[in-house]
Amino acid sequence: MQLATSVTTPRLALLAALLGAAATAHAQTITTAVPILTLSTDSRSAALGEAGVALSPDANAAYYNPGKLGFVPYKYSVSPSYSPWLRSITDDMGLSNLSGYAKVGERSALSASLLYFDLGQVQYRNDQNLEGPTFNPKEYALTISYGQKLSENFGLGVSARYIRSNLTGSSIPDAKPGNAAAVDVGAYYNKDASIGAGLYNLAFGASISNIGNKITYTDPEKASFLPTTLKLGTALTKEIDQYNKITLVFDASKLLVPSPYYEDALPSTATQADKEMQQARIKTENDARAQKSIIGAAFGSFSDAKGGFKEELQEINLSTGLEYWYNDLLAARVGYFYENPNKGARQYLSFGLGVRYQVFGIDGAYLVPNSQANPLAQTIRVSLHFNFNKLADAFSGDSGGTSGETPPQNN
Repeated sequence: MQLATSVTTPRLALLAALLGAAATAHAQTITTAVPILTLSTDSRSAALGEAGVALSPDANAAYYNPGKLGFVPYKYSVSPSYSPWLRSITDDMGLSNLSGYAKVGERSALSASLLYFDLGQVQYRNDQNLEGPTFNPKEYALTISYGQKLSENFGLGVSARYIRSNLTGSSIPDAKPGNAAAVDVGAYYNKDASIGAGLYNLAFGASISNIGNKITYTDPEKASFLPTTLKLGTALTKEIDQYNKITLVFDASKLLVPSPYYEDALPSTATQADKEMQQARIKTENDARAQKSIIGAAFGSFSDAKGGFKEELQEINLSTGLEYWYNDLLAARVGYFYENPNKGARQYLSFGLGVRYQVFGIDGAYLVPNSQANPLAQTIRVSLHFNFNKLADAFSGDSGGTSGETPPQNN
């Protein structure tokens, strides 16, 4: 799809990338529709390098792993979050999220969330560089989740999601909003354990998110995959004493979509005909991969990279972080996110602070990128928490151990 009009602001690169209209920065980079669904929505996980699949549950738990919902520590909890986007360029773009849950019985919970991505006002220009219409591109996802604790240590959960992506309005001929439905599934295991002379809590999490239909903005034959993602993670918590505890989290994630086909650059002596033949081969192969079924693409994503198993390993993103709590009141966090240089090169350090007092809490996060540009760089991301009706036994014994977001003692 080619843009029939031009945009005078730097948003063009972002808009074109989301539409799939522009070439990727590197031939090996995997692109999907609605990539915003792959980012952390709240400041707590954002400060931990986006790790969250095994992190103790709070109001944002279902976004990372609905299997954690059976272990939530309050009867009700709500959390609004906001992340500025491209703040160094504009002030009218942002990622907003509202999440919450309610306990259902003693062993399960329902959760709902609304994710909203506002790309601000875009000014189009025609081929003569005259001002055309303006449009406000936007995307949102509405999610309903349910999770249940099947034993004192193990829980399962599922989410259903509706996604709408409206990036062009009527400003570009033949373009239309994209719509999709998707599901997530998740599992969570949590148990106290003695390691040497110390008492720890060990948690494991696994989830597959955004399993859904392809999304299209123009020709249905050119539909794009949703960012179906497999995540595996762990969290290890150590209570140093009655006032201090620290948690180490680690996640690994991989997109379950086809790897792009590419070929090495031709020698400088190659003719124009050789270049055209190569481009035709690449297009034919990538078109065939785009026609794969959702299930076929997911299973094939472990073996379709041109570089074999070595390249498949490069497609795994790593997230890790440390979270320190003092008296369940003040938190400090640091994290790191790593994406292979051949697959996008997003690599950044993140920091954050948190406070919990009675029913109220607030988290902040700050991202420091490498040389690769990041739209969330050098911005303060903020999440609020409103927690009601503490569950006295939510984290006693084997039901949650020390890895949970323990309700403050002064609540």
